[in-house]
Amino acid sequence: MNRDSDGRSSTPLHSVSVAGAVIREDGRMLVIKRRDNGNWEPPGGVLELDETPQEGVVREVLEETGVHVEVGQLTGVYKNMACGVVALVFRCKPSSSEARTTPEATAVEWLTPDEVQVKMGVVYAVRLIDALTKNGPHVRTHDGIYINESK
Repeated sequence: MNRDSDGRSSTPLHSVSVAGAVIREDGRMLVIKRRDNGNWEPPGGVLELDETPQEGVVREVLEETGVHVEVGQLTGVYKNMACGVVALVFRCKPSSSEARTTPEATAVEWLTPDEVQVKMGVVYAVRLIDALTKNGPHVRTHDGIYINESK
């Protein structure tokens, strides 16, 4: 462990989040409008200490949408360089598709890939679009608004 001049740990602190790129057989993707900030995003949230990433995805998608999922491949790793959040995104298959609003989501919708790109901010839309490709997992950084393409 590294220490700064005051003896405190200088090891960077990161938060790990997980999200589900939930894709139906018709190609539509599950998104939520977050109650706390009004953003359209894939369902997800902070990974708890006692759960695996896959368990976290199942829990978060269910809590935010009411949809049960089967977790598949890791499709991307995304780091917000401004706040140190690392997001792991997994392609998921819904085992139920009766989405509903929840205390965390004011709206829940199944969008086409084109609708995702129109409705969502780029740092969230790219996570869903990346999940459609087979050449992942993708590793990207961003500042919370824009993807850093050069890194």
